[in-house]
Amino acid sequence: MTKPCVLIVDDEAALRYTLRAILEEEDDVQVQEAEDGAQALERIDAGGVDLVLTDLRMPRMDGMELLGELARRPGAPRAIMITAHGSERMAVEAMKLGAVDYFAKPFDGDEIVRVVNRNLETVRLNAENRTLRAALALRQTMVFSSPQMNRVAELVERAAPRDVTVLITGDTGTGKELVAKALVRASGRADKPYVRFNCAALPRELAEAELFGHSKGAFTGASHARTGLFREADGGTLLLDEIGELDLLTQGKLLRVIQERELRPLGEDATVKVNVRILTATNRNLAEAVREGTFREDLFYRLNVVVIKVPPLRERPEDVVPLAEHFTARFADRYGLEGVHLSDRVLAQLQQFHWPGNVRELENVVERLVALADTPLIDDNPFDASTSAEPLEGRLGLKARMANFERGLITAEMNRCQANQSETARQLGISRPALIDKLKKYGLK
Repeated sequence: MTKPCVLIVDDEAALRYTLRAILEEEDDVQVQEAEDGAQALERIDAGGVDLVLTDLRMPRMDGMELLGELARRPGAPRAIMITAHGSERMAVEAMKLGAVDYFAKPFDGDEIVRVVNRNLETVRLNAENRTLRAALALRQTMVFSSPQMNRVAELVERAAPRDVTVLITGDTGTGKELVAKALVRASGRADKPYVRFNCAALPRELAEAELFGHSKGAFTGASHARTGLFREADGGTLLLDEIGELDLLTQGKLLRVIQERELRPLGEDATVKVNVRILTATNRNLAEAVREGTFREDLFYRLNVVVIKVPPLRERPEDVVPLAEHFTARFADRYGLEGVHLSDRVLAQLQQFHWPGNVRELENVVERLVALADTPLIDDNPFDASTSAEPLEGRLGLKARMANFERGLITAEMNRCQANQSETARQLGISRPALIDKLKKYGLK
């Protein structure tokens, strides 16, 4: 197991030497040093630092400035302030900025060891909690039981708590965005902004403006300034979906943001610092795109740090039945049906199918079966739309089915709008009084 790392930040070499000697007497601690706050940030950004001991007064960047920078970095290490005797007021200010503890000079070696060990134990417990959250995150987001998806869950568990770039690959419809959501939920940025962008949705100039922002009049049609998605995601996570569709020019600008942690909005001269964790997803083979000259090699290596491949549904037939049952329950609730379930025959047919459209296709098939169900036990041929759509004797009439469908749409939109009736009505294209009438009609109010 890797030893926890303590970073000593002080411009006095003698004090760094003394603290190192005290801490290295503890067999389970490794020590790094930095001469000031600026050098400390370089060490911290390189990764691996669990706890910072920082002096107050230093050149270039003092302890207070360092604390301010750490406060802006999600997942930054805990910090302990070293103050001069009689500087208790400064210690209080340091605690307000995020320091978790402090001790004064001249210091007692045993006291330092106690303070450091106490905080490293907290670091260890927090890491265990993050690991547990990561293990649960994918299961809260996706339904699976196959060994292949268990391996994906293990990767999510290991990568989520670390502020590392992740490339999520897999066929269309496999659930790449759900994996991204699980990574965010289990990360240190879970309570920060999570922004998603489809790189294939806009032409080059508009995609660039959407990502990096622009000033008013930066291009034709730019009637007002825009901050851009990177700044919207500052402190949090940005998912770049279909990253393989991004044009080469925008790829170069993205590379600069990743390397320099800064961007220049269109039409502006000044750069803006950003702190964003980047997740990317694609169904393309990016290594092949590099060979074809449609994807930058340097950007590929920047993104290809941790790769999580979501296997197609045909390679994990164990997941078909639990997924089908999950979707059945979801759509039965949406359409106001009770006790609906799929027959063993239907489940067997679903499991034997090769699913070229993956989980998304399975979801659509199950939704159709549930929406057209006339009895609690669904035994229709799942791959014969005409069979399920025939108005056989005993089926629900058209009016009842339309009512079920309308109820489901309203329920889904109310959930999406967090029960905001005005917004729900706007999204459905009806008036608020009309929505209220329908809520009463379907017993949703």
